[in-house]
Amino acid sequence: MDPEKTLTDTPSNEDRRNFLKLAGTAGFTVAVAAVGAGTLGVAPAEAQTAKEEADREAAAEHVMTIATAYRLGTTRTFPVMQLHLKENIQNASRGKVYVRLVPNGSLGAGAALAEKVQNGTIQAAQHSMANFAPFAPAVDIINLPFWCGENQKFVNLVTSDIWKAEVDARVAASGFKVLLYQPVDPRTVSLRRGLRDAPVKTPEDIRGLKFRVPGSKILAQTYSMLGANPTPIAWGETPSALRQGVADALDPNTMGLNLFGFKDIVEHVTFTRTVPDGGVYSCNMGWLEGLDTDTREAVEWGAHITFLQNLAQVPSSRNYAINEMSAAGVNFYAPTEDEQAQWIEAAGAQKPEWDDVKKELVGSLATFDKLKEAAENFGGLYVHDA
Repeated sequence: MDPEKTLTDTPSNEDRRNFLKLAGTAGFTVAVAAVGAGTLGVAPAEAQTAKEEADREAAAEHVMTIATAYRLGTTRTFPVMQLHLKENIQNASRGKVYVRLVPNGSLGAGAALAEKVQNGTIQAAQHSMANFAPFAPAVDIINLPFWCGENQKFVNLVTSDIWKAEVDARVAASGFKVLLYQPVDPRTVSLRRGLRDAPVKTPEDIRGLKFRVPGSKILAQTYSMLGANPTPIAWGETPSALRQGVADALDPNTMGLNLFGFKDIVEHVTFTRTVPDGGVYSCNMGWLEGLDTDTREAVEWGAHITFLQNLAQVPSSRNYAINEMSAAGVNFYAPTEDEQAQWIEAAGAQKPEWDDVKKELVGSLATFDKLKEAAENFGGLYVHDA
């Protein structure tokens, strides 16, 4: 997904001017910290923030650049947690690590950020798991449909021993350490305005529809198996494609739909729970392993604290998104148990059509079965589901 187009949820022109002015005089990270502290535009407080950030950076033994594609304030409607991660790592390391946060796509977005982490240009970045897959293909296993789409199953899975042994190990071989996985609700089936009066309930309701898909071959095959017509469209072109009828439907989670301005474009949102629409903060493995043991463990502990905060933030961000979209006339629907069974029967991960994908991504059908078992067993960390 592209970064949000606003500085915060409801920025003013004065906010933008103050941010740019402070960034120009004191540096981008100081301006970021001022926004997070609520001191932007208050000269004495800005000066204090600038001094605090300068002192922290000067006292630190390591500077860790973390880049995201999202503007500050995004967490209200989409749990990016970037300021939380900065503070948690700095505090857990007792100041030995200073986090230079670079939001708003200033260093790129999506796969471009993952590539910068892999080659060591930056130390860490936030991006979707879909954009992570080209560099660490094993994580793409989550995009097999209807086996770990629910938030709880996703969290059970990525915190399990089998995931760490079979997937995280492959990720490490590609030069990455995942600092934290981020559940951000499952993908939906969302229809453009004016297409039909009723929500989607079963696969039959999307038969023949032009369904916008990203570059994922797995998602394209999924919607083909469900009877739709997969239509690859770049994310930036998706709003106009829906308005013009080039596409009829798309699948981001509710928080993403609200964040990127689709509340006036879609009319019906169905919680099909196809696959998790999650993200990660990835870190360059070489940089992390170059730290002394205590500092490395502090970085990982700060990331774990942020992960726990992310779990708690999900329902709050979702409620904000649903409230905003409902006010704009968007309708929401959750399939019945019988209706959900039809989706699973049509395209679920149990279908033999997915066997070759399972073998390619995690080595064997037996390994996939172990991952599936892990997803279905509560691992001790609760997260709310839509």
